[in-house]
Amino acid sequence: MTAFASPAKINLFLHITGRRADGYHELQSVFRLLDFGDTVHIDVRQDGKIRRTQNIVGVPEEHDLTIRAAKLLQATTCCALGADIHVEKRIPMGGGLGGGSSNAATVLLALNRLWNVNLKRTELLALGLKLGADVPVFVFGENAWAEGIGEQLQAIALKPAHYVVLTPQVKVSTAAVFAHQDLTRDTLPAKMSAFCEGYGCNDLQPLVCHLYPEVANCLDWLRQFGDARMSGSGASVFVAVDSLQTAQQILTAKPAGFSGFVASGLAKHPLYSFAD
Repeated sequence: MTAFASPAKINLFLHITGRRADGYHELQSVFRLLDFGDTVHIDVRQDGKIRRTQNIVGVPEEHDLTIRAAKLLQATTCCALGADIHVEKRIPMGGGLGGGSSNAATVLLALNRLWNVNLKRTELLALGLKLGADVPVFVFGENAWAEGIGEQLQAIALKPAHYVVLTPQVKVSTAAVFAHQDLTRDTLPAKMSAFCEGYGCNDLQPLVCHLYPEVANCLDWLRQFGDARMSGSGASVFVAVDSLQTAQQILTAKPAGFSGFVASGLAKHPLYSFAD
């Protein structure tokens, strides 16, 4: 099998600016890609079958975003080839770090080259949006200012940075958080030019901390080292630090109830060149 990188992301801020008639939320955010992630292994099949080569507890194959991504690309391009897909997981599931979405984007980008179907990036972005609101940013392949439901993306230059990312032992329901009556949905939109280090906040964070005290405890511990924030709808939280050495020292000192990793920001997705 050929191995392909599938990076995690963090939201440097996340503002909810409204709610559409179809129930989707309008937002503004900055997505930052990290040099930590999963690995997606793919073998091309000549018989047209698309298969997952491992079982994932709680994720039936028909709901697996990697399988759905491969089948969508196959159907769109009328490709006769298939694929065996295996995901080597490192990104915490349900942590707000984009693991499943990143895996789907990696499949789209990798099979775009392996199958030699050569869709343009704009075409892959449209396919990614059919799979989920976070998939397009990974296909986009650059750190991005996001608007709409997360699909309106503009590249944004970010300074090099290092992060400690911690995840408490709790699973946050993204759907429940976005549907909750106490969620604030009226943050005023801002211009991309307003963004700077330390800008904004995560509008989901107060509600998630109220519903999931484990997230609040994790944030409280991490705040001693800087401006700790939650990524996406949680449960993972992060803090930026000035060096990998400092990051590793913080990770080593973390309480036993948290899992975590150290990462640096990426300028571009490792598979960025797989689409024009």
